[in-house]
Amino acid sequence: MRLITGTLSPSVRRHCVTGPTPVSETNSGRNAALAKIAAMSSNVTAVSYGVKLSPSEPENLRSLLAGSGTTFGAASRSGDGRYDVCTVDFDVPSGSAADIAGLRHRVTAAKEGAGRDGVDTAIVPAELRKAERKFLIMDVDSTLIQQEVIELLAAYAGKRDEVAAVTEAAMRGELDFAQSLHARVAVLAGLPAAVVDSVRAEVKLSEGAAELVAAFKAAGHVVAVVSGGFNQILRPIAEDLGLDYWIANELEIVDGALTGKVLGAVIDRAAKEKYLREWAAAEGVAMEHTIAVGDGANDLDMLGAAGIGVAFNAKPAVRAVADAAVNMPYLDAVRHIAGV
Repeated sequence: MRLITGTLSPSVRRHCVTGPTPVSETNSGRNAALAKIAAMSSNVTAVSYGVKLSPSEPENLRSLLAGSGTTFGAASRSGDGRYDVCTVDFDVPSGSAADIAGLRHRVTAAKEGAGRDGVDTAIVPAELRKAERKFLIMDVDSTLIQQEVIELLAAYAGKRDEVAAVTEAAMRGELDFAQSLHARVAVLAGLPAAVVDSVRAEVKLSEGAAELVAAFKAAGHVVAVVSGGFNQILRPIAEDLGLDYWIANELEIVDGALTGKVLGAVIDRAAKEKYLREWAAAEGVAMEHTIAVGDGANDLDMLGAAGIGVAFNAKPAVRAVADAAVNMPYLDAVRHIAGV
C-alpha cells in the first residue's frame, strides 16, 4: 500500500503477423529485400480505432504514411463488437520525436480533409508499446467516470446549471482551475454530509474503464488516477479497482455538513504533472513509458509530460495538443494504443 501524505488527505495506492511471401529462387533479389524488411525492428506503430473501420484500413494507413524512407512491417486487425482496431508497424529513418510529431500532424490533417469523423489514429513509439513496465495515469471526472462530481453535488444545492457552466469554462481553459473550484465548492456550504453518499451512488464508470485497469494490472503495469474532484467520492472507486495510486481534493466537513471549502492545496494541472512524475519515478518507470489520459485543460501539463498523452472525448483545446485522441465512449481503447 502506498500512502500519499501532506496537506491533502491520505490517498491509497495501490496481429496477424506474417513473414515474407515465398518467391522463386530466380527472384532472389526480391526475396532478399523482403527478408531484410521482415528482419527490421519497427520503431513506430500506427493504431487506428473506430466503431467501424473499413476493410482497407491497413492500406489506407500505408498510403498515408508512405514516403520519407518509411518501411512497413506487420499489420493486424481486431475488434470486439463495440469498435474495431487496426495496427500497422513501420520504421522511419530516425524515429525522432520531431518525425513522430510530423506524422501525427499528417494523420490529423488527412482525417480532417477526408471527413473521417468515426476513425482516430494514434502514432505510437514502439519503445512505449514494447516496454515491459508501463505507467497509466488518468483524470477522473468525465474520463474514468462519466460524470462531473461537482455538478452532481451542486444539484443538491439547486445550483447544477450554474456550476456546470463554470466547470465547462474551466475545462476549456478559460478560467483558473483553483479559483473556479473554490467558487463552485462554495455553493455547497450547508449541505448535509449525507449528500456525498447519495452522489457516490450516482457515479458510473466510463464504458471500458474497469476493463482497461484490469488489463494493465494483469500485465504487471502501474495504474494511477489524479483528480480535481474529491477524495470522499474517489476513495471507494479506487479501492474497488485496485488502483496503485490515487489522490483528489478533500471536502471540508464540520458537524455533519459541508462547509463550502476544500482542505489543503488544490489538485490543479501543475499538481497532476507533479504526481505523474513522482509516482512514475517511485515505480522505476521511465517517463517515455507513461500514458496519461484526460479531457480538460486541467490535464494539459500531465498529457504533455507523459510518453503519450491521450485526449478522451476531450475539449477542442485538449484534442489540438494531445498526442492521440479517443472520440468514442470506450475508455479501454487506450489499451490498444499502449499495446496492452
